[in-house]
Amino acid sequence: MFADKPTLAGERVTLVPVGPEHAEGLVELVSDPEVRRLSGSHAGVDAGLARQWYATRAGQPNRLDLAITAGGAYVGEVVLNEVDTANLSCNLRIALIGPRVFGKGYGSEAIELVLAHAFRTTPLHRIRLSVYAFNDRARHVYEKAGFVAEGVERDALLWDGAWHDCVLMAVLRPDWQARSGRLA
Repeated sequence: MFADKPTLAGERVTLVPVGPEHAEGLVELVSDPEVRRLSGSHAGVDAGLARQWYATRAGQPNRLDLAITAGGAYVGEVVLNEVDTANLSCNLRIALIGPRVFGKGYGSEAIELVLAHAFRTTPLHRIRLSVYAFNDRARHVYEKAGFVAEGVERDALLWDGAWHDCVLMAVLRPDWQARSGRLA
């Protein structure tokens, strides 16, 4: 479903297929304490493993891994993965490199670009994601992009001795079409 690895350009960001050249950015992303808390990532990644990981993404036909760049610099990644071809659905994951790029609209635009690509070029009907309940900024961005809360996984994350819920959200093709005024 995602054998084609496009470059998607917006006003603020350009999404490009990830490659080994983005590994330093990935290491910075997963090393940032705030990003780790927001994503629930307990472990970091080493630069060699990051290079190997990003080097293999182009050959994965059932996922789309895109680096989010602003002014040519890596500021995060957006991924469509966990494709369920029988039910025309997949998962979306996004992470920005850290607080220095938060609040600039990069995530919002990256999500809009990847949703438009997915709903225009694939038969996908549903794109889902999960977000921790304490991440109000991300939840707002997802709702603005058309995602609807569908449920809660209670006590899904243990962070610094406290339990946190995970909110499950999804956007459906007809909802995206109605919101965007487009036929996909």
